Amino acid sequence: MNILFMTIGKMDNIEDHTIYCDLLRCFRDAGQKVYTISPYEKVTGLQTKYEKKNGVHMLHVRTGNVTGRAGLIEKGFAQLAIEQIFIKAIKRYYSDIKFDLIMYSTPPITFCNVIEYIKKRDGAKSYLLLKDIFPQNAVDIGMMRKNGIKGLLYRFFRNKEKKLYKISDYIGCMSEANIEYVIRHNPEINRDKVILCPNCIEPIDMSISTRERKHLREKYGIPQDKTVFVYGGNLGRPQGIPFIIKCLEKLKGNKRAYFLIVGDGTEFEKLKDFFDKEKPENMKLMSKLPKDDYDTMIAACDVGLIFLDHRFTIPNFPSRLLSYMQAKLPVLAATDPNTDIGKVITEGGFGWWCESNDVDAFSKLVENAFSVDLEQMRTKEIKYLMENYTVSMAYENIKNKIGG
Repeated sequence: MNILFMTIGKMDNIEDHTIYCDLLRCFRDAGQKVYTISPYEKVTGLQTKYEKKNGVHMLHVRTGNVTGRAGLIEKGFAQLAIEQIFIKAIKRYYSDIKFDLIMYSTPPITFCNVIEYIKKRDGAKSYLLLKDIFPQNAVDIGMMRKNGIKGLLYRFFRNKEKKLYKISDYIGCMSEANIEYVIRHNPEINRDKVILCPNCIEPIDMSISTRERKHLREKYGIPQDKTVFVYGGNLGRPQGIPFIIKCLEKLKGNKRAYFLIVGDGTEFEKLKDFFDKEKPENMKLMSKLPKDDYDTMIAACDVGLIFLDHRFTIPNFPSRLLSYMQAKLPVLAATDPNTDIGKVITEGGFGWWCESNDVDAFSKLVENAFSVDLEQMRTKEIKYLMENYTVSMAYENIKNKIGG
């Protein structure tokens, strides 16, 4: 079976440990032929290149700046243009390949023409890995409006979203709340094609020894005698930075807790302003680290943090949960009430949840973490990971659906 995977994310090495590379390796190792197409954004200065690497055919296509810190208008135009760029590249480099399956993720929702082209040309089946519900997520946090002149943009992208759902043979959702949301807001969709396909990984034990833990804390200037709460990842509007700052303000005098914030994003400077002004002794803000350095550093911490803006009506399910689970960090999540990530964490017995508009509740959960058996929570966490989020499960799910 020939499989084409499309993404706007960086994909240079199939051996990387990401949710998509882990999944594609399953197909490759099962004897399927895997082809990818991904951007070389303008900012990189790289040109279009095809290569066969580690048993996977990889096509890197020069595009506009579709991710990162590019402005919204620049990213918007780049994402609209990417369809024709991808089609042109497929015609040139994959013209003699008949694809049986095309897989793609959101964002973006602007792959419709590419998908239609492959389906019409090859009779391929299509599988959407739904990781982002746009444009509603942009409306929720005030980046887009449904009414007035700005509503024209919303309606344009909403029509794109509906078309993407229509031409997808299967829609794999991250959680049960995602499934219910998609069906409730898109009643024209055949319910049978909306299925559970969570974020999954090839589990790696990222925990470390007591000696390594001590060394890493010394390396990064983290106290040895504190319970360390770590947040790692994007620092943008979706994370609700004003709420995070309020929580840090309330907890800056806590003698038992240490807060480590690591990441990058459009709202990073707001956090930096807080740290520069308050100079909290029990907190540290760091810029984004290389993945390997980040993975080893969080393993030296005690509790992983997840934040989502309280205004979200869509059920986000951040993949960083898996990073914490691999490192055996119990998780404290502060989110909107619509996502079911808090339900997963609390019912699984490996963390705590509160709404991300209640600073006092967050503070109480931090205090709870001092008195629980973290080791027992780690045991439950690994068990939950192995029973629910291994990439072999996602592979079997997709294979069984497409009949491969």
